[in-house]
Amino acid sequence: MDILQIVIVIGLLVLIARPLGHYMHRVFSNEPSRTDRLFGWCEKPIFALIGLKQRTGMSWKRYACSFLVTNFVLVALGYILLRLQSGLPLNPNGIPNMETTLALNTIISFMTNTNLQHYSGESGLTYFTQMAVITMMMFTSAASGFSVAAAFVRGITSKGNTLGNFFEDFVKAHTRIFLPLATIVTLVLVALQVPQTLDPTLTVTTLQGATQQIAIGPVASLESIKHLGTNGGGFFGVNSAHPFENPNAMTNIIQILSMWSLPAALPFMYGRFAKSGKQAWVIFSAMMLLFLVFLTVAYTAERSGNPLLNDIGIDASQGSMEGKEVRFGIAGSALFTTVTTAATTGSVNNMHDTLTPLGGMVPLVEMMLNVVFGGKGVGLMNMLIYAILAVFICGLMVGRTPEFLGRKIEPREMKLIAIAILAHPFIILAPTALTFVSDLGMGSISNSGFHGITQVLYEYVSAAANNGSGFEGLADNTPFWNISTGLVMFFGRYISIIAMLAVAGSLARKQWVPETIGTFRTDNALFTFLLIGTVVLIGALTFLPVLALGPIAEYLTIR
Repeated sequence: MDILQIVIVIGLLVLIARPLGHYMHRVFSNEPSRTDRLFGWCEKPIFALIGLKQRTGMSWKRYACSFLVTNFVLVALGYILLRLQSGLPLNPNGIPNMETTLALNTIISFMTNTNLQHYSGESGLTYFTQMAVITMMMFTSAASGFSVAAAFVRGITSKGNTLGNFFEDFVKAHTRIFLPLATIVTLVLVALQVPQTLDPTLTVTTLQGATQQIAIGPVASLESIKHLGTNGGGFFGVNSAHPFENPNAMTNIIQILSMWSLPAALPFMYGRFAKSGKQAWVIFSAMMLLFLVFLTVAYTAERSGNPLLNDIGIDASQGSMEGKEVRFGIAGSALFTTVTTAATTGSVNNMHDTLTPLGGMVPLVEMMLNVVFGGKGVGLMNMLIYAILAVFICGLMVGRTPEFLGRKIEPREMKLIAIAILAHPFIILAPTALTFVSDLGMGSISNSGFHGITQVLYEYVSAAANNGSGFEGLADNTPFWNISTGLVMFFGRYISIIAMLAVAGSLARKQWVPETIGTFRTDNALFTFLLIGTVVLIGALTFLPVLALGPIAEYLTIR
């Protein structure tokens, strides 16, 4: 039954991904289509309001500047609202202003599409800031990432010198993708008993006669964009393990498909831009094969349980249910865990800190690689970066000219790719090492030994990959963790995006060269496995030593 459940969800994803990718191509190709008549009425006044009349294409530098300025303006606005939330409307529960470093961490977290939460949603935010800051950021950060992905794909596939117009992409991502889908998913979740209300916290009397406070609020609307935008975070502190956020197996499947469908559709959008369905299947197949390996490891590890329990007379044959909700079971929990870190969402329906060592290593490695579908555009861009790297390496090995989609790969592109690839492990490993030589960092670790190493490593990996999930045994709401993870989230988002836009701009300016007998093919099964090999090799070289100190060492101690 477990395997059938997983197969059905994966089958639904495969059915959804291709047509959804083709729709996104129509949205971002900026060519006349029937969607113009459907959405043009609401886009025209927005374009007029922001002064976007010509919608001229932008160079990569102008596109990057537009992206950064928009993000920074939203950060400033959101930070002010969080610091003043106690005096703003829709605060029936009397929640105070957010502390300075926590507010800074929170606003960076949600603008970078990370949604790492060092606060509990029901007690740390008002209804107003949940909607005007958190939900707003979930839309805008996802739309920003989608826009950059569209620009990157245009740069490496088109024969023009521009990457498109950021503001046009940004508006269309909202009006034609996220708002319609979020509306539909919200209504479905409300029908499945997810709360959507502005009523204050409920005071109820239990069967034992005690008084209990039950937090409610506009939950369904946040849940929809939280997953569609691969944002993560949660209205409640325990996230999608909470019975109001994720009440049953049906809502669990809807949330899995919501956070997985758009990232899985992006390769097919890329294929339409490249005018090659085979290119799309190469990228999608590489992502899916990696995902299936990780899912198999996670499910097998959690189903096997902890062998040490057998030694003390406890039957572990039913698997490890610690930290998991009975209504989801091991299959629903393992699939959710693998998807949420593959799609860099960060939403959780079980406690990752209680996963078995190998089960906990799966989300870690997926975030370290950051190419297994990924979040809004990040996974596709990272995988295409690895594809260019694979072409370059293979071209050097066999004596062929390194070319990708009709453009020669030269030193400038390789330097930028090196920055994008090496920045990720650096901003993870450097602060992890710093934490272990700092009393401020060590004081927050709740587990000694190998698991404590994994706790710290997971926090920085999640921040750098803009995922947001955590090994929640870590006491992370301190100035040290708020500032350090805030910096990691910031650099994890913007260094790689700027470097990749620069790669796209460089390739867009190059003269297209026709394919010859010396061109290395990138649209066949051989290249799929070469691409996977490149990803695994780079990942192992950068992260295997620290994994050996954490989850691998912990696993060996229980064998």
